[in-house]
Amino acid sequence: MTRQKALLLQEKHGPFAVAEKDIPRPGPGEILVKVEAAGLNPVDWKIQKYDILVDSYPVVLGGDIAGTVVEVGEGVTEFNEGDTMCVRGGFQHYAIVVAEIAAKVPSRISLEEAASVPLAFVTAAFGLYGSGREGETSRTGLAAPWQEGGQGKYEGKPILVLGGASSVGQYVIQLAKLSGFSPIITTASPHSENLFKSLGATHVIDRRAPSEQLQATIFPMLSSPLLHVYDAISLWETQRIGYDMLAPGGSIIVVLDRAIQIDEHSDKRFVRVVGNAHDLSQRNDARAIFSHLPVLLECGDIRPNPIEVLPDGLRGVIRGLQRLEESAGSSLLLVRRILTELHLSGSASTGHRIQCCATCAVSMDVENRMKTLTMFVVSCSCSMSGFRTMARQTFRISPCHREVSTSTRVSTRF
Repeated sequence: MTRQKALLLQEKHGPFAVAEKDIPRPGPGEILVKVEAAGLNPVDWKIQKYDILVDSYPVVLGGDIAGTVVEVGEGVTEFNEGDTMCVRGGFQHYAIVVAEIAAKVPSRISLEEAASVPLAFVTAAFGLYGSGREGETSRTGLAAPWQEGGQGKYEGKPILVLGGASSVGQYVIQLAKLSGFSPIITTASPHSENLFKSLGATHVIDRRAPSEQLQATIFPMLSSPLLHVYDAISLWETQRIGYDMLAPGGSIIVVLDRAIQIDEHSDKRFVRVVGNAHDLSQRNDARAIFSHLPVLLECGDIRPNPIEVLPDGLRGVIRGLQRLEESAGSSLLLVRRILTELHLSGSASTGHRIQCCATCAVSMDVENRMKTLTMFVVSCSCSMSGFRTMARQTFRISPCHREVSTSTRVSTRF
């Protein structure tokens, strides 16, 4: 069997190291992808530091990837060669992708940019338009812009996006524009106001403003009752602001668990989103998103978030994860690697590039004014199904890391 390079976390709390491992073969409905760019997510350094989510070592971590298909499994008809994968294990030269939740990358989008899209975009779209996981009944009921009559459907209706500078927040703004929402109000740094307005925001409010000032500034901007809030940060403070501003009957979408106390008799709804395209209960939503994503990127309706490309391939991942841990920046980092060609028997015809998403989620509780962060990974493929039943574990972060969330990610170029 042909061997490949991979970045392994060799033991609990241990260092990352580049080593060799076998190249897997795709099963039915799967694709083998040569990884050329991969996203770094906060969950990667947190697994190493806090020993969460992993029950055996060594393990290959890694999130969103983009690359080229080199072999197609039985029953796959929509791809030939050039996909990105949606599985933990992205920090390696070759990986397995589930074909039905992958998307071809348009020629106008680089592989580096493509690797920055899937997780954040899926999280944004699942929150706004998803039908929900099993057991979840509280959903927004919004029609997606790729559904019949969905584009521009909500013209004149306001939406508030808390955390517009986050990776998820930037895609929420763009999707809200496609859906016709107006005004689109977001909280972010005023220094980047032009960026957010180019994405579709009509108003950019300083995220550092006190709660009372935010409300006093935002309420006069509303053209009608505020029924939709997307909290892409979802800390106690932002959840409190969003929920208090929400009109009766409205929905607040959060990417972390509910952290505030609410009136159980209120008709305001919390919608908890997990951007897991591999969750079978969300698979229909995922298929729809990935089938329309190439067109959205090709025509410019969706623009990838700003990225930074880091050097040194797999070894550059280590420095990228250190930067993620030290900073809560809103941009994505990419680590670059150059692959040597491997000739595999039974490989499919070449042609297409695709992308799909990594899967991780974070929930948050409040305990004695200290944020307690709980992270878990839902299975990303058949081979990782053991993660589906893993008990969640808890760790603490200092107040200086308050804004670190799943929407702050790093990507890698291999």
